[in-house]
Amino acid sequence: MRLENLNFSEEEAASPAALKERIEWIADTFLVADFHGQIAGYIVGPAIFSRHLTDDLFAKVTVNPKEGGFIAIQSLSVSPDFQGQGVGTLLLAALKERASEQNRQGINLTCHDNLLSYYEMNGFRDEGISDSVHGGTTWFDMVWENPYYKE
Repeated sequence: MRLENLNFSEEEAASPAALKERIEWIADTFLVADFHGQIAGYIVGPAIFSRHLTDDLFAKVTVNPKEGGFIAIQSLSVSPDFQGQGVGTLLLAALKERASEQNRQGINLTCHDNLLSYYEMNGFRDEGISDSVHGGTTWFDMVWENPYYKE
């Protein structure tokens, strides 16, 4: 919760109950970067069959289907002590590997305009302004397509 609250506004941050539910229900897509027992960061999101993340995903969690669809990133959060050291990029790479292992079409997320270049640098494509109104702000839809996906 400390990292969630450090990196997201009160309106955007997940509640303790929501994070606990995500850990319990979608542990296969909740990845944690640990450095000598200290949490450096985490990335989490459910597998969905929609190309873009939708706001309802912040309110409810269901078990991930075994394969197919997209992993929708709800949070990528890096400790201030580890920012600028590649932890976020490593977490994205690990989630891409997980998406390939689970034969997902790709990964999607929403981000603020100041993070567009970061996600583009990590292989995501900007697909324009999102329909999301989560946190009462403007978001952009970003998508990474899995080159190893098999229909």
